[in-house]
Amino acid sequence: MRRISALCAAAAIGCADGLAAMNRVGVVFDIDGTLADSFRLGFDATNVVLQRNAFPPISEADYHDNCIYVTPERMARHAVGEHDEDLGRRLGAEFDREYIALVSTETAGFYPGLRPLLERLRDSGAVLGALTNAAVAYAEAVLLVNNARGAFGSVHGADSVERAKPFPDGCLRVAADLGLEPKGCIYVGDAPTDGAAARAAGYGAAVGCSYGSHAASKLEAS
Repeated sequence: MRRISALCAAAAIGCADGLAAMNRVGVVFDIDGTLADSFRLGFDATNVVLQRNAFPPISEADYHDNCIYVTPERMARHAVGEHDEDLGRRLGAEFDREYIALVSTETAGFYPGLRPLLERLRDSGAVLGALTNAAVAYAEAVLLVNNARGAFGSVHGADSVERAKPFPDGCLRVAADLGLEPKGCIYVGDAPTDGAAARAAGYGAAVGCSYGSHAASKLEAS
């Protein structure tokens, strides 16, 4: 894991160096599976909520496969196999309460090598942002417990932008908050929807991290 996260860090630095001719570079990170090693937190909270509502628990593979969806849709698909807006909204809200309350450095600590990467990027003059398809309150909580919130000039979630990833709205919002054109930004994430959102927004580059929910082959195919 340490070697893989180091490779992702090296790729992010390489992309930032490639855009260094611009006055400033923005590096925007996903949270789960990219900055934070939070799989167990999300998986366990999902099954707690499902079983509390009389739905069967899911497997780890099911959890990973459905992480491309925003929380309400993901929870509905886990529960009944398809998107049910009312059910998803109810289960998603319950999940968020469970999930956010349990955030700590034990449940959502940064991956090895990520803290030095953030420091190196900032020392080089890059500005940082975060964009997740989870709730923005969750992203804020993760950054706070890891003593990193002050390093990020913009933080957004699926509930603080008009349309979540793979739509470009969040990427565009973060770039605007950072005072940058989209082409001056890099997105670092672990899901096909991350790369799709970055491309749709016109970001200069996207880095896929295969230590999260999706294998390198799936990221490359997207």
